[in-house]
Amino acid sequence: MLIYLDLETTGLEEADRICSLGLIIDNADDCLTKEEFVKPSLKIRPEAMAVHHITNEMVKEASSFDDAKISTLLQEHNSSENILVAHNLSFDLAMLAKEGFFWKGGVIDTLKCSRHLIDEIDRFSLQFLRYELGLYRSEEKEAEKLGLELKAHSALSDALHVKLLHHYLNEMADDEKLMELTIEPVLIKKLIFGKYKDHYLEEVAMNDAGYLRWMLDQAIDEDLEYSIKYYLGHL
Repeated sequence: MLIYLDLETTGLEEADRICSLGLIIDNADDCLTKEEFVKPSLKIRPEAMAVHHITNEMVKEASSFDDAKISTLLQEHNSSENILVAHNLSFDLAMLAKEGFFWKGGVIDTLKCSRHLIDEIDRFSLQFLRYELGLYRSEEKEAEKLGLELKAHSALSDALHVKLLHHYLNEMADDEKLMELTIEPVLIKKLIFGKYKDHYLEEVAMNDAGYLRWMLDQAIDEDLEYSIKYYLGHL
């Protein structure tokens, strides 16, 4: 069974928590969808509201994560036979861990798998891939089939886009291979932010290694950390 997950949070800092969850549970015969607000233990930051448009008033009467129906549903399917699929999975698992939830089954990270399998692009946000890969062309039909409403940056809509991206990746690799790629580091070739945006990491390593060493002290994802250490180690 495949479980597509997306969540929204109060922010991106270490202390931030989940404020919304979306699930699509696909057991081949039919799909179950669920989305629910979760009352977090701290207020939603304005910068997070600007992205997902969930306000503190909207979650005021929501259940805590432990009492939410959606977390019970997720726990019911938390077994070694099932596969959890998400975009930037390590972030989602870390947020779930803060709530005391630890996934027991297989995992597929569509972000890491896209980085491994799609060479012709260097930006891999879910919304970028939605348009770059033409996933949007089938989203309305798929949403209608699942009985869900497409809304920008809602957890359930994003879970649908994870599902569509997963199907796209399946054209290049089966789920066993995608699970293998999920735990393999990706060698990133270009920076997509900062003063060296769109420059090759190898070039930056040769010309300004100090900048890359400074980046290692910042909050960067594991693939970028691996790539910086790789290029610094080959000077």
